[in-house]
Amino acid sequence: MKIAISQPTYLPWLGYFDLIDQVDAFVFLDSVQFEKQSWQHRNRIKTPVGLQWLTVPVAFRGRFGQQIHDVEIRDGDFVRKHLRAIELNYRRAPFFENHFLQISQILEKFCSGTSLAELNIELIWWCCRALGIQTPLVRSSELNECGRRSELLVNLCRHLNADMYISPPGSAVYLLDDLGLFADACIDVAFHHYQHPEYKQLFLPFTSYASALDLLFNEGPRAAEILRSGRRPLDSAETLNSTVAGATA
Repeated sequence: MKIAISQPTYLPWLGYFDLIDQVDAFVFLDSVQFEKQSWQHRNRIKTPVGLQWLTVPVAFRGRFGQQIHDVEIRDGDFVRKHLRAIELNYRRAPFFENHFLQISQILEKFCSGTSLAELNIELIWWCCRALGIQTPLVRSSELNECGRRSELLVNLCRHLNADMYISPPGSAVYLLDDLGLFADACIDVAFHHYQHPEYKQLFLPFTSYASALDLLFNEGPRAAEILRSGRRPLDSAETLNSTVAGATA
């Protein structure tokens, strides 16, 4: 059984959904410390002048060290601002009307004091369905496993009886040093490899790494096919080790 584990982020980019699409179960890592100014509460949309940040305001004063599943939205007025920004920049997109109402209905449920993680997860769940992705989604906070960093990942893999863990490439910084923990648990490790595809956008030139909403609004029924066109063979730990060694030589 293959699984991937990653923090629930706000309106993620295409690579996030390609990772979900490749595994038998995907775990939202919401039982780790929240990081301010991270993808956990912000992302970007395409505009005529480049990428624009959309940030969800969260309560953090006096809450140092809070876990992602405990983070609360500080000001519900962000919903109006984000929906306005999305409408201004995508209302001329071919498939804007197909999706905007559903996105609005999700966002409008989240006011001050509600859960950031629940907002992110509901939006991700909706995007998965819009992209035809059926992978089961699980929250780490509901699995009651403990441990730090790689130890926690191994425990989550064991909990789900996984024999292969597919990691986001950004985790290689520490994961390559901890491969023995996975080997001891008889879990193979590979790293996600994604090359951002190009597709029709409203404004030239083409800009990569916007939220997956950009693809859905612009390409509609072709979105899933385009998403998967960026998939590349998984990188092995040996490949990444060689790359890291070459970069530091």
